[in-house]
Amino acid sequence: MSGNGGSGTNATNADKRPNELLTSWFVRSGWSKGELARQVNRRARQLGANHISTDTSRVRRWLDGENPREPIPRILSELFSERFGCVVSVEDLGLRAARQSPSVSGVDLPWTGPQTVALLSEFSRSDLMLARRGFLGTSLGLSAGPSLIEPMQRWLVPAPSAPRAEPEPVGRRGGRLSRPELELLESTTVMFRQWDAQCGGGLRRKAVVGQLHEVTDLLQEPQPEATTRKLFKVAAELAELAGWMSYDVGLQPTAQKYFVLALHAAKEAGDRPLGSYVLSSMSRQMIHLGRPEDALELVHLAQYGSRDCASPRTQSMLYAMEARAYANMGQPGKCKRAVRMAEDTFAEADEWDEPDPDWIRFFSEAELYGENSHSFRDLAYVAGRSPTYASLAEPLMERAVDLFAKDAEHQRSYALNLVGMATVHLLRREPERGAGYVTEAMTIAKKVRSERVNTRIRKTVDTAVRDFGDLHEVVDLTDRLAVELPETAEAV
Repeated sequence: MSGNGGSGTNATNADKRPNELLTSWFVRSGWSKGELARQVNRRARQLGANHISTDTSRVRRWLDGENPREPIPRILSELFSERFGCVVSVEDLGLRAARQSPSVSGVDLPWTGPQTVALLSEFSRSDLMLARRGFLGTSLGLSAGPSLIEPMQRWLVPAPSAPRAEPEPVGRRGGRLSRPELELLESTTVMFRQWDAQCGGGLRRKAVVGQLHEVTDLLQEPQPEATTRKLFKVAAELAELAGWMSYDVGLQPTAQKYFVLALHAAKEAGDRPLGSYVLSSMSRQMIHLGRPEDALELVHLAQYGSRDCASPRTQSMLYAMEARAYANMGQPGKCKRAVRMAEDTFAEADEWDEPDPDWIRFFSEAELYGENSHSFRDLAYVAGRSPTYASLAEPLMERAVDLFAKDAEHQRSYALNLVGMATVHLLRREPERGAGYVTEAMTIAKKVRSERVNTRIRKTVDTAVRDFGDLHEVVDLTDRLAVELPETAEAV
């Protein structure tokens, strides 16, 4: 097989035609046939496809219309994408993949362990290769409505019974991980999460994606069952964090893909509370994108799947997200009920016997106040700038701001709640106080690489200009925004 470079033809000689698309990309690349062949062979070895041995005559046959077998179409896509700095898909090259790659678009993916690993590996590699803003994102489309909700409902379908777990290895044997190595992976994930909270998603996103790719390599090695489950848990946490960071810097389709893959990995890990947390992140994204009905479906799916095993802190967070969805749907009664449930359930957190996992520890008293105040703030906007709901939001938001001011580890949340407080004062027609909070938020935003924070500041300033544009404080705010947060930051 090495003699034909892993290629084959899906067309007979009679109907084979020159591949004009591939020829066009090849001519513009400036490569010779021999140079392209060498690059294909080098990339194939990196992928472990050591049977691939391409030469100039094989490249000529591709240009003449022969369709190579996988992984060559994918390798060619990667090489040309790198060469031109934009996504060049298999179809753009006039080639046909052996199967439609679900990692490129769509969220309806197979719920099986090996395919989850393969998709995580492929998507994280593509992200690292095309990490500049927009290149990967433009090859994706956001899913919403039934096309998103129905595939996610399969998270609840029981998986086949897993084989009995083998004992954990004491030391590394062959490809197997030792317990200290697993613990190091887990502690590294905790560190990445702390960096995100302190610095925003823009600073360490590529490092998280790179670590995720390394974990998928470990998942492709033989491991005891218990080790495999722990690796899937680490992969789920890293994929969720990569999605969260992508969301934070404005790469919405990329974020959704990571969230979906994180949910698949959480299912393989058998960790339903972690899966519910991933679904809550997806729900938050849908609220941000103006689709509260989808957000509500996702959070209800999270609640249904984890109600008997999630800690009170996790359940409280889910109720708070449910309140946000109802608020944006303009349903005050259900919103208020969910707010009360979030508060009552959070009060039980200290009585929980087991320590909370690190991924939910962010949901502090400050976060609870912040989420519930944002729910009332959102209700105020949906109800036509209602002063009644704005007055309900103010004391909760003020408490959140006070608590976050003392929390050096969650500066992005502090900035977001300062902006939230500004919007409440604008709703209450107190623009001078609102401008003061925006000014404070801008000071923090300069230290936090978060396009989400910057966007909310800009939108709040736009609202202030629209409603109170002649006010001295608002004019000064506009001038300061142009200097301190110009729209030039790139997501990474």
